[in-house]
Amino acid sequence: MGGGSAVVRVLRDRTAGRCLAGVVVSGFGTSALWLTAGIWVKSLTGSNSLAALTVFAMWAPVLAGPALGALADRMDRKVLLVRGNLVTACLLVPLVLVDSGRTVWLLFAVLVLHGASGVVLDAAESALVAGTVPASLLADFNGLRMTANEGMKLVAPLAGAGLYVRFGGPAVALLAAATCALAALVFARLPVRGTPRTPARDAAPGPAPAPELPAGTWRDELAAGLRRIRASAVLRPLVTAGAATMFLAGVNGAVTFAYVDEVLGRAPAYAGVLYAVQGAGSVAVGLLAGPLLRRLPERLFAAGGIAVFALGVGARTVSPDAVALGASAAIGFGLPCVLIAAMTAVQRETPDAVLGRTAATAGSLMTAPNAVALALGAGLVAVADVRVLTAAAGVAGVLAAMVMTAGARRRRDATASPRA
Repeated sequence: MGGGSAVVRVLRDRTAGRCLAGVVVSGFGTSALWLTAGIWVKSLTGSNSLAALTVFAMWAPVLAGPALGALADRMDRKVLLVRGNLVTACLLVPLVLVDSGRTVWLLFAVLVLHGASGVVLDAAESALVAGTVPASLLADFNGLRMTANEGMKLVAPLAGAGLYVRFGGPAVALLAAATCALAALVFARLPVRGTPRTPARDAAPGPAPAPELPAGTWRDELAAGLRRIRASAVLRPLVTAGAATMFLAGVNGAVTFAYVDEVLGRAPAYAGVLYAVQGAGSVAVGLLAGPLLRRLPERLFAAGGIAVFALGVGARTVSPDAVALGASAAIGFGLPCVLIAAMTAVQRETPDAVLGRTAATAGSLMTAPNAVALALGAGLVAVADVRVLTAAAGVAGVLAAMVMTAGARRRRDATASPRA
């Protein structure tokens, strides 16, 4: 089956197609709000630190991923997607009251709740799709989902900034609320009758789905996702590689403005051009992920992506604009590979009863290092040459790719060896 026909099959699948539509709609408002929140806080308080904290506020709930993801295993996932988006829409409406430095606290509170809602909804969507979309199309779906997310990041911030300049922050908040409400309507029309308890798997067989939640304390249930990842020879290396790569991506992100200034000799606004090229690279790999994953083992696909990402980061030690643009495209193309491979494996390998929390746990493990590295990189760039940091990150990424490749080779040899 060709890659193009697989994409068509994903889009024709009523559940997958409408899930993607919901992602696009809600993602537009969320991406617009992410950029505008920092501008909004800066204009009201004059503080760069508080403006930077808006991104942290939306990322912070990722650390509670296992607990939040458990909700997707205890509730009807379709209902959760509908009600979660409606609740988020209602939470965003009070932002029309934010009009001075004294009311900025309300914006931060809503951003934290918005981030928490995003973790829950992502887990619910991942689990619902895994149970209804044929396993042979999961990689295509996840690739298209990446394309949709990155596409919104290219378009929505510009729309949000324009709306903010013309009408102010409350208008952007109402736009985000409207997109959440519209997403709820899209998810309400998903052609599923409640949460499927037996995933549809038509590719390589994974472990048999567990019909019930594991017995034990609440703490034990929250740790079920982590235990699942640690015990799986398929998931553990992919999630570990994803965490390592996202850490390096955080370092790279933290030094971007220093790179633009000290290496390229450009104005800070040039970073926007580099981010746009990076986003275009991510859009491209999202379209190619499904066909590539049908031809390559997941570890090898992830390793190739990490290598491309690492070469892009390492290339930021030199100054020609052509190299800078090529490096950004390589970073955008390579970085999502390990994330797509890991989440596709989670959906395929995990029993339905713990799929929500396992997906959320994997997401937390892979994204939390990014936030840590952003803070660490911000400190390092003040005391170290940016070329040293990008070169070190590039070398570390190449080593990670080599480890993944060696692991893929060992797994292939073990599978090919005759059984005793």
